[in-house]
Amino acid sequence: MKKLLFFLLLSVSALTSCQSQPAPGQSDGTAVLEAEAYKAKMAALGEVQLLDVRTPEEYGAGHIEGATLINFFDADFVERTAAAFDKEKPLMLYCRSGNRSAKATAKLKAAGFKEIIDLKGGYNAWPKQ
Repeated sequence: MKKLLFFLLLSVSALTSCQSQPAPGQSDGTAVLEAEAYKAKMAALGEVQLLDVRTPEEYGAGHIEGATLINFFDADFVERTAAAFDKEKPLMLYCRSGNRSAKATAKLKAAGFKEIIDLKGGYNAWPKQ
């Protein structure tokens, strides 16, 4: 009987611990959107805080209109981003393929940004004119 009770408690504990973590992009204030949904979110927001975290060379080769460039690899990336954007408003960001922007999202969430929206696939996924 004790073994049965032990396994029952262990099972309940395992199930509840798996459910207690937020799903990615939901209650933690982050989202990763496909290009069309990202464009729709930009339109819905109207005044957009848009951050390009790529290098100046990548930015110079093409970028989303209205994006502010702050290179993720700069030592003062978080400080410059915090100075340039309102932490209480949604921040939309992107990189080349999605890797740097995911890392940038984690750093900026830790710095107090409330809502961050990342472009899935980065600028590579953005429709070119």
